[in-house]
Amino acid sequence: MAFGNPYAAYQTTAVKTASQGKLVVMLYQGAERELTSALNSFDSDAKLPAAKIEDFGKHIMKAQEIINELQVSLDMDKGGQIAQNLMSLYVYFNKELMSVSINQDKGKLITVLEMIKQLGSAWEAASANTAADSVPQAQRTLNITG
Repeated sequence: MAFGNPYAAYQTTAVKTASQGKLVVMLYQGAERELTSALNSFDSDAKLPAAKIEDFGKHIMKAQEIINELQVSLDMDKGGQIAQNLMSLYVYFNKELMSVSINQDKGKLITVLEMIKQLGSAWEAASANTAADSVPQAQRTLNITG
């Protein structure tokens, strides 16, 4: 009996059991990973070698798909000003990434990547705080008595 790919099974389980906050963090991590891979396509002269153009485009496209997923996950009714601000950022990211893809602009790519990293860190902290708040106070303390 074959077990398939254990890493894929782990990933599927992680997504199915993650909280909403953790899912958002996972999306940001995916976008960061794709943008980093796109950035690594450039050579030391900030040029994109012909052999790497296709992979570069795939990484940019995957990052845009992740950003689109973040966009559609926004609850504009309940999210208020924060949701509006995030929507504006996501639209900006996609516009910039379109330009990066067309013009192979390493500088713009770095700017978007840094902003994604900052937002991802903020979501990670917020998600961790929310998760800690959902655990009863009695369970938050370390029990060393066994």
